[in-house]
Amino acid sequence: MSFMKHVGKHSDRKIALLFRQVPGEDHMCLLIYPEVLPAHWHDAIMKVIESDVGQQAEELADALSRSLLPDGRIILNTLHQEKMIKKVRTSDVIMTPRTDASIRLDELNKMLNEMKLGDAAIKKMAENDASRGLVDAPTKRAAEAEFKAGQQASVVQAPADGVLNDRQIATNMLAQAQRMEIEAKGMIAEAARMKKDAERMDPTVVSNKSESVKPAPTTTVKRGRPAKAKVAADAAQ
Repeated sequence: MSFMKHVGKHSDRKIALLFRQVPGEDHMCLLIYPEVLPAHWHDAIMKVIESDVGQQAEELADALSRSLLPDGRIILNTLHQEKMIKKVRTSDVIMTPRTDASIRLDELNKMLNEMKLGDAAIKKMAENDASRGLVDAPTKRAAEAEFKAGQQASVVQAPADGVLNDRQIATNMLAQAQRMEIEAKGMIAEAARMKKDAERMDPTVVSNKSESVKPAPTTTVKRGRPAKAKVAADAAQ
């Protein structure tokens, strides 16, 4: 992949960035060190990062909260429960979206936050010296392209009178359907991967897949998932 979100370095250690900014502490972020995790955790997390779902997610935590480890546990919950999430300064993190490009996280956050204000911010950043800080021209162009793509896919906002016409409603529906298609493709790909893993673990599971097996009654246990703000607050302790 020529461009990959959510990956970088902290003190020369590879990291996966869960939250770009901690709620209430914009100068801090939450991350993990994939290389210190168990091998099967590492592989599962990297597959999420590289997937369409992972790359479409604004925050990696969003994708990990909907993805499972091989043992069936939710990845984000497990990282939180096992105290694998670290809080560090954004100025100490270098994001590496490509092998030939890097940008300090605090600079990236500033750029992305300004982009949300509109095209005027994009023009202002484009006029900045390409060598300013650690932001190079290719990285800026990539960030601008990502923002514009998001703008084109965003839903239509209601006019001042609060009434949408048929065309605006149809545009909203189409944008939402396209986002759902992207997420669905990512989930299908993840399901295919899990099936292959199951086959490698026990080939008899696949060989018997045509047999009709009625599952024994079980008591449904709802898995809890801590709110993102709580995960951030607990990890900060």
